[in-house]
Amino acid sequence: MLFQSFAPEKELTSLIESYWLVNDDDTTPRQQKIVPDGFTEIIFHLGDPYRIRLYDEWRLQTESLLAGQIRKHFFLENTGRSEIVGIKLRPTALTHLFGLNMYRFTDKVVDLGTVLKAHFSETGKQLRETKDSGEKVNLLNSQFKHLLSENPSRETLADRAIDIIFAKHGMLPVSAITSAIGIGERQLQNLFKKYVGLSPKFYARIIRFSYIFTLVQENKQSWSGIAFDASFFDQSHFIRNFKDFTGENPSDYSFDEKTLANFFLQKK
Repeated sequence: MLFQSFAPEKELTSLIESYWLVNDDDTTPRQQKIVPDGFTEIIFHLGDPYRIRLYDEWRLQTESLLAGQIRKHFFLENTGRSEIVGIKLRPTALTHLFGLNMYRFTDKVVDLGTVLKAHFSETGKQLRETKDSGEKVNLLNSQFKHLLSENPSRETLADRAIDIIFAKHGMLPVSAITSAIGIGERQLQNLFKKYVGLSPKFYARIIRFSYIFTLVQENKQSWSGIAFDASFFDQSHFIRNFKDFTGENPSDYSFDEKTLANFFLQKK
């Protein structure tokens, strides 16, 4: 399986974290666990479709998808050859560009055509006709620059709060966020419900969880050291938090395996 990640053009960095491409000619069905990373996504399956199990049942995905914030792990399985193009979006981007209330999409992966068909009806076809990875990225840059020109993005208090959470790797109380941006907790809750789809406290938990992958890549010597650097009270609290998001203890998780989850979470 080949993973590629590309940065967006500079003027799009407030909206787009990265573009990512996955290719795999192996048609053997393989289940993969996906874990939360704090970003929403638009995804195009240019190869064979995938199956998804968000809850108790498997279902076949459509060719184009919108993924909201996810609070726990779920599973994907290929049905044949994989060719995927994804846009990893900043948490507030879909509200800035399209006015979406992100609470509607929490823990959901939906058909893109039912939500944003007017904006992306031809994108999958255009990507399929474009063979070079760089050209695919150029195509997406052009499309998002056009969308941005129609809906100029302005920084909101939600954006400022998210920047603070990222800067602290999620290791701060909600009171520190409200104090820094000068609003009350209820107002912050309402902003996060609309722009992110999660509470600020839970979103900070996800970002702190994702920071664990950075610490592992920095070759920390022990789980207790990682727990300390991620500001957990003790190692048992760290293990419980990790298991909440992955369903596994950190010592059992395959950090070095080439999976979609590790590709999304590990520092490039």
